[in-house]
Amino acid sequence: MPKYLSQEWMDAGRELAQEFPERAGATARLQYQVKGTPEGDVHYYWVIDSGKIKEWPLGDDPDAEITLSMSYEDAVKMQKGELDPNAAFMQGRIKVVPGSNMGKLMSLLPLTQSPEYKAIQAKINDITDY
Repeated sequence: MPKYLSQEWMDAGRELAQEFPERAGATARLQYQVKGTPEGDVHYYWVIDSGKIKEWPLGDDPDAEITLSMSYEDAVKMQKGELDPNAAFMQGRIKVVPGSNMGKLMSLLPLTQSPEYKAIQAKINDITDY
C-alpha cells in the first residue's frame, strides 16, 4: 500500500479520482501545505479541470489560485473521513493563505459533500498506509 502523502499515493489517488463525474465550472489550481508530517512539512497540489484531478504532484504550484494549510493530524482525519473538510475550514483547522481566491474555494467546497467524492475518498483511504 502506498504511504500517505508519498508520490506513489498521490498517483494512485489521482487514478481513483478519475471516477468523479465531470462538473462544469469545477476548475482550479489548489496548493496544499501539510505541516508536521513524520517526514517534515509536505507540499503538493491539484490541478482540477471540470471536477477531474489532472495533476497531483509533490511540490509547489506557482500558479495556485488557492493555498490551504493544515496540520498532519487534521489531514489524516480528513482523509480517513473522521473530519469533514467543510467543518475543518469553518473551525479554522484548515487555514487559507492570504491572496487565495476565496470565491473559487467556496464554489468547490460543496463538492466534498457529494456521494461520489465520499466514495472515492473511501477507496483512497482503503489503499493508504498511514
